[in-house]
Amino acid sequence: MLSEYIKSDLQRYAGKATMGMFFKHYFISPGFKYSFYLRLCKYYRKKNKLVYLFFRILLRHYSYKFGFDIPVMTTIGFGLYIGHFGNVVISSKAVIGDNCNISQGVTIGYNPRGKFKGYPIIGNNVFIGPGAVVIGNVNIGDNVAIGANCVVTKNFSKNDVVTGIPGTVISTRGNDEYIINRWVK
Repeated sequence: MLSEYIKSDLQRYAGKATMGMFFKHYFISPGFKYSFYLRLCKYYRKKNKLVYLFFRILLRHYSYKFGFDIPVMTTIGFGLYIGHFGNVVISSKAVIGDNCNISQGVTIGYNPRGKFKGYPIIGNNVFIGPGAVVIGNVNIGDNVAIGANCVVTKNFSKNDVVTGIPGTVISTRGNDEYIINRWVK
């Protein structure tokens, strides 16, 4: 299962999951390097504490270096793609589906009060643009595109294109142009 997660992430960056592409993107793609160590930590967390500790130290290093704050306990599906490094914060209890694009400056977090108190659930094939904020117990459907600097505080359906503060639907055409190199199980 670990290898499938790593292959799926590599597929999103390179278009194919080969050893050559692994080494290339390990060195040139901060998002792939971080997701690689995140997957290793998630795998070894309950299997081997010593190995987990080693990878956790590396993950912490890259967390500070690249500006990613994604806890190991976060549920993330296949094919995670983090486009650029810098200020990506995701709650440990958020749920992220397969083939999701997360841009720089994104926050996916907890809302402590109100109607949408809780943590976000993000569907498959979702694009989250730069600076976007998704907070609270909201459900984001499959194939949704969330625009740059959008603030999402309510549910959105499949294929919605969302922009603005607060987030509003401007189209139902989905995000086919934004999600490339999809991982198919």
